[in-house]
Amino acid sequence: MTQTELAATDDMSAQALSEKVSSIAAHARSIRRNALRMVFEAQQGHPGGDMSVTDILATLYFGVLEVDPANPRAPDRDRFVLSKGHCSAALYATLAEAGFIPAAALDTFMQPMSLLNGHPNRNYVPGVEANTGPLGHGLPIAVGIAVAAQLDRARHRVFVVTGDGELQEGSNWEAAMTAAHRRLANLTVVVDRNLLQQGARVEETNALAPLADKWKAFGWDVVEVDGHDPLALLMALGRDDNRWRPRCVIARTIKGRGVSFMENEVHWHHGVLNREQFAQAIREIGDP
Repeated sequence: MTQTELAATDDMSAQALSEKVSSIAAHARSIRRNALRMVFEAQQGHPGGDMSVTDILATLYFGVLEVDPANPRAPDRDRFVLSKGHCSAALYATLAEAGFIPAAALDTFMQPMSLLNGHPNRNYVPGVEANTGPLGHGLPIAVGIAVAAQLDRARHRVFVVTGDGELQEGSNWEAAMTAAHRRLANLTVVVDRNLLQQGARVEETNALAPLADKWKAFGWDVVEVDGHDPLALLMALGRDDNRWRPRCVIARTIKGRGVSFMENEVHWHHGVLNREQFAQAIREIGDP
């Protein structure tokens, strides 16, 4: 049995699942193009991380999250927190792709008085659940949201995406202990494991390996996947009502994914593209 056939044994046919995966991939290409355009036009941003997290965001918004762009504060909505808030261009491009904000709003990214700041603000942008950017804050916030849902006996789920370098912040591990202690089965953290952080490789700065073993030791269910494979992400992030503890999905990604000169290059953490580089990047990403 193929991976597609195995995944299709749950809620949809193999054909429907294949179509969903193709749709997510098309959305991801559109998100990458828009995020790079935003960074290029603003001449500031974090394109390397934007590219590594894009497939995760596209899978969440177009395959997993139960949310409604027409009613972004619906009480029964799933909650999503982008802890690595410096990758706001990818988030805004995703929110526009999903219909939460107008596509024209992306043209204002980083401009004076724009609602689309370098770090997302829940008071300004529909679909943003928490103000993030200071590293190590997103998971604690998500744990609090998940505890509230547990106390209310609500069915909605809570998802948070962190960077791997961000896990060097101790606040994450305090939150991880609390989540396991309270058996927050409604909580999923996705680690964007691109192995690079600002200025250096993660393992050279403060080693996280063996990362899966650390999460398991903290009492979490752990799954490792290719973070650029929508099918693998769908299987790891789907609803599982039999789960009794929080889940960590370690998504192996490539910083700068989809742009040859940007992939695995640490200086693209917050680099900006010139006109020639931008044109090449758009050609390599391809049409949505």
